[in-house]
Amino acid sequence: MTRETTKETIDDVLGADGELPLADDLRRATRTWLDHLEQERGRSAATLASYERDLRQFLAFLKRDLGHPPCLADLARLDVKAVRRFLAARRREGAASRSLARTVSALRTFYRWLESTDQIANRALAQVAMPRIPHTLPKPLTVGKAAALVEDDGAEDDWIRARDVAVMLLLYGAGLRISEALSLARRDAPVSGRDVIRITGKGGKERLVPILPVTQRAIERYLALCPYPLDPQAPLFVGAKGGPLSPRLIQLAIARMRDELALPETATPHALRHSFATHLLAAGADLRQIQELLGHASLSTTQVYTEVDRERILAVYDRAHPRA
Repeated sequence: MTRETTKETIDDVLGADGELPLADDLRRATRTWLDHLEQERGRSAATLASYERDLRQFLAFLKRDLGHPPCLADLARLDVKAVRRFLAARRREGAASRSLARTVSALRTFYRWLESTDQIANRALAQVAMPRIPHTLPKPLTVGKAAALVEDDGAEDDWIRARDVAVMLLLYGAGLRISEALSLARRDAPVSGRDVIRITGKGGKERLVPILPVTQRAIERYLALCPYPLDPQAPLFVGAKGGPLSPRLIQLAIARMRDELALPETATPHALRHSFATHLLAAGADLRQIQELLGHASLSTTQVYTEVDRERILAVYDRAHPRA
């Protein structure tokens, strides 16, 4: 297991000095499973990194719990109590319920694959209840604060600011996820003449996304100022040294602007996507249309924005109605 492995814990995956000690049969199985997810199921790089991180944490726990490098036979003997000990250990390390639920989902996927390929069969994970995720509503920005965030007020030759504005406009003006915006290649740049782009989102689901003229102009300005030659196949957005742009840099840029613009702590890259959906809904857009634009597989995922809009309306009512 050699893919990206950030924020791993379980004693930072037992020291993280080289590969995690595993029996040969389990090492082969994990590599084959991840290759299967990438090549046959078309999982994104971010999903693969997340799945591997969850699996590494679990296998590191097993090594510590068993006292030896785990093998497939150990996974076959896994019981519900061991799964619960693992989740309790992760919770002590500070993992939130949402993170633990994702981990359980990833491990169930791995075990189902092991069973489908006739390697082992074990239903312990299926018998463990999913960690309960608190119901939270998206926290969009107001129209004014979102507009202030994406306004390009930098110097004429500030290509970094121009880049950040272009990325943020793809989030707020097109509803892209940060990973989707940063996965765009130079050849796919939505400039004048390209009013719609094709995005491959979660689970390999494709959708067509319209691009506003203001977003096109922002991307054209970034391209004009960018000091690096961009190969058509290379990432559209690059960092200060010309490499692929990290999502962390956009997060930091927005964090700096929170202080400058007196924005709430909830002002994040993903809040811009939430704002895109909430503002469309408030303006009368159909929920099905918003679902398509966001790339949600299920309408129930999109319906959370109706709760946000209802809360906004009730707040206005409470402030403004003379009998409230």
